[in-house]
Amino acid sequence: MSRVERSDFRLPVFVIYTSTNGVLRRPVESAQYLFIRYTEWRDEAGIEPSVGGVGDSYDNALAETINGLFKAEVIHRRGPWRSFEAVEYATLEWVDWFNNRRLLEPIGNVPPAEAEANLYAALETEDMAA
Repeated sequence: MSRVERSDFRLPVFVIYTSTNGVLRRPVESAQYLFIRYTEWRDEAGIEPSVGGVGDSYDNALAETINGLFKAEVIHRRGPWRSFEAVEYATLEWVDWFNNRRLLEPIGNVPPAEAEANLYAALETEDMAA
């Protein structure tokens, strides 16, 4: 199993001086930076926003919903964790289940991967018929 790639990027810390002492401030809040990185990653991968336009809160809300679901189903339910590797492996298992085996009622109680394969097969059949 390969390790998840980690970014070694660190936000710079600036000292903003007041009349009595210096105060450390970051130019961008951490949550904003994560959203910016997520948007850049999504754009690089060629993924269109699910709802709304670029820079609005819909994509962030979707990501936060998935993160909350993951934390409730895996992190809190199966913890405490012995190591980072145990969390990493559980994450990979959950993502595999979520994408490939989870039954999703709105698409006919089939896994998302199966529904996607069915869609592409139907499109290919349409193209061949045309």
